[in-house]
Amino acid sequence: MEVSIIKIGNSKGLRLNKSILERYNITDKIELILEKGQIVLRPIDEPRKGWDKEFQRMNENGDDQLLIEDVFEDENFEEWN
Repeated sequence: MEVSIIKIGNSKGLRLNKSILERYNITDKIELILEKGQIVLRPIDEPRKGWDKEFQRMNENGDDQLLIEDVFEDENFEEWN
C-alpha cells in the first residue's frame, strides 16, 4: 500500500486511514521499529506489558520500599468525611 508523507507543522508524517486503525486496533500510540532498511509500525496492545514481572523482581531485590511515607503525621482524615 502506498501512502503519502504529509506536512504536520514543522515536521512530516503519514496518515493512516480509519479502516487500518480499526483493523489493527491502533488507538493513540504505535511502536516504530527500524530494522534492515525498513520501518515497521506495530500496534501497542499492552502498554504495561512486563510490568508484573519487573514488580516481582523489584520485590525479590527489596527495591519496592516506599521512598516517603504515604501518610503524614499532620494529616487530618476528618477533612475527607
